[in-house]
Amino acid sequence: AAASDPLFAMEKMKKQWPDVIVLDVEMPRMDGITFLKKIMAERPTPVVICSSLTVKGTETTVQALAAGAVDIITKPQVGLKTFLHTSALQLIGAVKAAAAARVGKIRPSARVAVQAAPKLSADAILSAPSSHSMAKTTERIVAIGTSTGGTQALEKVLTALPRVSPGIVIVQHMPEKFTASFAERLNSMCEVEVKEARHNERVIPGLVLIAPGGKHMLLKRSGAYYHVEVIDGPVVNRHCPSVDVLFRSVAKFAGKNSLGIIMTGMGDDGARGLKEMHDAGALTIAEDESSCVVYGMPKEAVKLGAVDKSVTLESIAAEIMRFGNSGAK
Repeated sequence: AAASDPLFAMEKMKKQWPDVIVLDVEMPRMDGITFLKKIMAERPTPVVICSSLTVKGTETTVQALAAGAVDIITKPQVGLKTFLHTSALQLIGAVKAAAAARVGKIRPSARVAVQAAPKLSADAILSAPSSHSMAKTTERIVAIGTSTGGTQALEKVLTALPRVSPGIVIVQHMPEKFTASFAERLNSMCEVEVKEARHNERVIPGLVLIAPGGKHMLLKRSGAYYHVEVIDGPVVNRHCPSVDVLFRSVAKFAGKNSLGIIMTGMGDDGARGLKEMHDAGALTIAEDESSCVVYGMPKEAVKLGAVDKSVTLESIAAEIMRFGNSGAK
């Protein structure tokens, strides 16, 4: 069914409640954010936001993620009819994926919809780590990868961390232009500093760097210090940024000085990279099935033997601090 505004939609939904709702942000009589909050308060349902990428729109859509939207589809401000024809598979994929989300677990978030492109591995960006483990240092690195359900899951983890925490690098599957607003929102809520990563930025205690949408983020080491590289590149596992790319770089340049965490998300991005971290001596953790919105990425990592232990979402912050204080596997 389709409706021109939320009030008409509510009348139709009372007769037959949908499995998934595709929702615009700017609508007559009631804006999409208000409508989304109403849905989530009364009857939580997977919602896919279909919104234009304007500066105002990105800030508003990040509010939609915080309110419980599962996914984002970005539409152009002009040429909408052509967009709908050319992006039919993308839209269908997003709706099908949203139907699998368990919105009662936490307020879910955005992932980049599957693109009709070859499924490249992290080999497209950098070579696999060698068998030589990195020497242990006092500098600890935490790498986190997440997708569907990740924005609210990350909020829960990062707001629980004290100001003095290990340096953290994150890939959250999210479209270009949204990550800056997402990072700003988290920064306003957290004791740690949260930023969208910039090329060559150092990774230091108390700082959280989030990979920009549309760019890959890699960890590199210069002497005893770590920094990130933010680069262009092809989609890996149909995502850019890719968790596998980040995790492989962490395995290669941090090894046993790192903690890898794979959280809620659709698909398998990050599973092989986490295995490489595990084999390089890193401690590896997966969010357990009971607390995931979508138990996809963690499940694939567990199947590969990449995970030392699975823990609840509520326990992840404590695991990060335990690692930062001890650094021991």
